[in-house]
Amino acid sequence: MGKMSELDIVMRDFHAACDAVIASCKDVMVICESIIGDKPEPPPAPKPITLEQVRAVLAEKSRNGHTAKVRELLEKHGAAKLSEIDPKEFASLLSEAEVLGDG
Repeated sequence: MGKMSELDIVMRDFHAACDAVIASCKDVMVICESIIGDKPEPPPAPKPITLEQVRAVLAEKSRNGHTAKVRELLEKHGAAKLSEIDPKEFASLLSEAEVLGDG
């Protein structure tokens, strides 16, 4: 067998091996995509703000001399006292209360 024939056989074997590696890589990619998925996980939902969290901030603001402003905030959100506030309003109320005294 001549040198060219031997080289031809080696090159065909090498080409077949490369094809097998490419096919294996594609199989691994399919497996990984099925495990990981194409969609990123949504961020976790924020924890709801509790009455106790709002009460703590309002109490601190009141102790720091902002009692009148705290009352105004409560009235703005439709109540005379915190326990009457709709829990849906807690986030807004808390964000407004946190800036009291900052400016």
